[in-house]
Amino acid sequence: MEMWFSELHTSNVKLSMRIEEQLCSVESDCQRIDVLVSDEFGKFLALDGEILFSEKDEFIYDEMVTHIPMAVHPDVKNVLIIGGADGGVARELINYKCIERIDVVEPDEMLVEVCRKHFPELTCGLDDDRVNVYIQDALRFLRNKTGDYDLIINDATDPFGYTEGLFTKEFYGSCYKALKSDGIMVYQHGSPFYSEDKDECVKMHRKAYQAFPVSRVYQAHIPTCSSGYWLFGFASKKYHPLDDFRPEEWKKLGIKTRYYTTNLHRGAFMLPGYVEQMLEEEENEKKA
Repeated sequence: MEMWFSELHTSNVKLSMRIEEQLCSVESDCQRIDVLVSDEFGKFLALDGEILFSEKDEFIYDEMVTHIPMAVHPDVKNVLIIGGADGGVARELINYKCIERIDVVEPDEMLVEVCRKHFPELTCGLDDDRVNVYIQDALRFLRNKTGDYDLIINDATDPFGYTEGLFTKEFYGSCYKALKSDGIMVYQHGSPFYSEDKDECVKMHRKAYQAFPVSRVYQAHIPTCSSGYWLFGFASKKYHPLDDFRPEEWKKLGIKTRYYTTNLHRGAFMLPGYVEQMLEEEENEKKA
């Protein structure tokens, strides 16, 4: 008997994959957590029925939220990861010797435990001496921070449920306050392809555009994400992701990547026309 996992992308579209086995299914105080094994994507983690990442494509997301800002900011020492229970973002960051402290703030302790058990190749990033894991609400954590971080990476899941507070105007303002005078914030921006997701993309851009003097959007192809197309936000107090990009300095670090390259860095900010129009319409509305 065949087993299949299906995730609804819209009320009319779903992604389905054949499952070999289910390794874990638990309920935390925040969500249902499932770990399954598929023929095509290997082990993958699903939260409340939605895929968070898979073994086959997690490197794309983790590299794009990490190396884009690290190739722009010239002196990152203190980093905050919001979410990050799987350790993938921390695993990429520990490649940088310049970083002195990485704070990971994740409210769901059970999610961290599940990831440690089933994805040790990712959670090894949490074991570095520079990494501090806080099981805490991120918005509450941020309220006590002023000028603490050079880089904030919002690795929270979606603007719904227990992470909803991480996509509010207050949250973006708190991140701005927690950053140093030249700090950068990177966040997942969702998929703009389906009309059901478009409104959330616009709302996120609106809040970042209002809060930060530099606000740009970039893209990546991630097969298990909605429509296989994902956006990220780059919000900064000072640095522009292209004008202040330092490709030669980054190459000298010798960091091995599978998706990110310095050529891709530039191309990631060259968005399709319909996405540019969506963002420009929101920006023009705010200027009017």
